[in-house]
Amino acid sequence: MTKTTLVLGGTGKTGRRVTQRLAARGVEVRAVSRGSEPRFDWADETTWAPVLEGVSAVYVTFYPDLVVPWAAPVIREFCARAVTAGAERIVLLSGRGEEDAAVSEGVVRESGAAWTVLRASWFFQNFSEHFFLEPVLAGEIALPAGAVTEPFVDAGDVADIAAEALTTGSLDGQTLELTSPRLLTFADVAAEISAATGRDVRYRPVSPDEFVRLAAEGGVPADEARVLVELFARVLDGRNSHVTGDVERVLGRPARDFGDYARASAAAGVWTR
Repeated sequence: MTKTTLVLGGTGKTGRRVTQRLAARGVEVRAVSRGSEPRFDWADETTWAPVLEGVSAVYVTFYPDLVVPWAAPVIREFCARAVTAGAERIVLLSGRGEEDAAVSEGVVRESGAAWTVLRASWFFQNFSEHFFLEPVLAGEIALPAGAVTEPFVDAGDVADIAAEALTTGSLDGQTLELTSPRLLTFADVAAEISAATGRDVRYRPVSPDEFVRLAAEGGVPADEARVLVELFARVLDGRNSHVTGDVERVLGRPARDFGDYARASAAAGVWTR
C-alpha cells in the first residue's frame, strides 16, 4: 500500500512549498486546508479522520498560531489520532522564542511518532504574501516592533528542510532554529525593498492598537491581527536577535539572504500595482 505524506495548511506559505518539494521527490502528498477536498479544519474534528487515512508522515502547521491557549490540547488529540491511523513521523512548524509554542512542541515529542521541530523566524514572504503585502504596496510598513532586529528566514528554506525531515529520517529527534544569515530591523527591511523596487517604502513604529486598526483596514481579520500583536509583544523584544547555522548545516548551502529575496520578488512584479 502506497504511503501518503499529509501536509496541513497546504495552501499556506510553507505548506504550499513543502507540497511542491515532496512532489518533486516522487512522494505521494495530500495537501489539505479549510478549502480543500477532503477538507481539514483544526476546529472541526470530524474533518480529521478522512485526511489521516493511509498517512505515514504529517507536516503540522497550526492556525491561527501556536500561541493561542487551545493549540496544545488540540494538537495532542490530533497527534494521537494520527499515530493511531499509522503516522510514523510528525514534523511541526513552530516559532522561535515562543513559550506557548514550546508547549505544543512537547506534545509532538511525546506523541510516539518520530518527530522534528522547525522553529522558524519571521518569513521573508510575510512582505510579499498576505499580511504585509498591502502595506508594502502602499509604501508604509506600520508595526509595533520598535527597532528590534530579526533574522528573517525564507519560506523556501523552511520547506526544503521540512521535506528532508519528512522523507529521510535524518532529522528525527531534532529541534532546529531556522534563520537567514543576517539580522535586520524592520526599517532595514523597508530599505531593502525600496532598493529592489525603486519605490519609497518606509517603516513606521506604531502602537498595538493602531496596528490592529490598520490591519483591519487592510483586510486582515481582527483575530489574526490580535494574534500578531500578541506575538510582537512576546518575541520582538530582542530574544531572537541572533542567527543560527541550522539551514546551512542541513541543506549544505547558505540560507537565502533577504536582499536576494527582495530583488527576485521585485523582478517578479509582486510589489507592482
